[in-house]
Amino acid sequence: MTREALATLRLSARSLARHVREWYRESSQWPWFWRCYRKYERSCHGPADGRAPQTTPAGTGAPGDGRGLPSLGDLYPCLTDATAETPLEPIYFYQGCWAFERIFARRPERHVDVASDAFFVALLSKVVLVTMVDIRPLPLSIPSLEFRKGSVLALPFADGSLPSVSSICVIEHIGLGRYGDPIDPWGTEKSLAELKRVVRPGGDLYLSVPLDDERRTYFNAHRAFTEPYLLEMFRPFDVIDRKYIFGQSFGDVIGSGFGTGCYHLRRPA
Repeated sequence: MTREALATLRLSARSLARHVREWYRESSQWPWFWRCYRKYERSCHGPADGRAPQTTPAGTGAPGDGRGLPSLGDLYPCLTDATAETPLEPIYFYQGCWAFERIFARRPERHVDVASDAFFVALLSKVVLVTMVDIRPLPLSIPSLEFRKGSVLALPFADGSLPSVSSICVIEHIGLGRYGDPIDPWGTEKSLAELKRVVRPGGDLYLSVPLDDERRTYFNAHRAFTEPYLLEMFRPFDVIDRKYIFGQSFGDVIGSGFGTGCYHLRRPA
């Protein structure tokens, strides 16, 4: 058996195990779901004012009030949402808040984002004039956001022309083929060089990049870098601000192991 076949079996088994765990978690919630349904059913048959309950045929209620007992065909089980805390992905939560605050504080006359999370970019477009660039067109549009199809490896802007650029959680993916980009072991370095090329003197560049204790490639998801390697790649840009996300924590102190660095860079005037 080839190395690729063995790796495929191992990775497929890992994926299958994850799906089985998710299925088990969902299946364990079915008794809770039916308890809720029976409670709702009893409520449908009893007025809220405490008067004697009146039988309400399935699927009916007061005309147009939508409170009749749902038919089985209308059931829409949501089995894993009743959590003790609101679920949040810490990296996207923290890095989006950090970048939004930094960009808004600078209030550039124009901002270009390259392939960041579309929700973050859409919100930013409500307070700053934003153009978004990505190799994959957005399926939705809003008046405040201009979209241009393009690649981070060949941005459609002249050298030193942009006052403000962001690319949040992007360059670590370039060259791994995950998003339809060409395979290239140096994709991160090339995409960072292209982002730096279009920033004008005195302009700002906002990035987030995975950090680790050594350089790693988690093919085909992303890469991770040591901070000294990143700082060398950032030159000659100055680091204006840096923050770190490790686990659930966000702050000024770098951690150990896998995390994320958020960097506000500025091109020397």
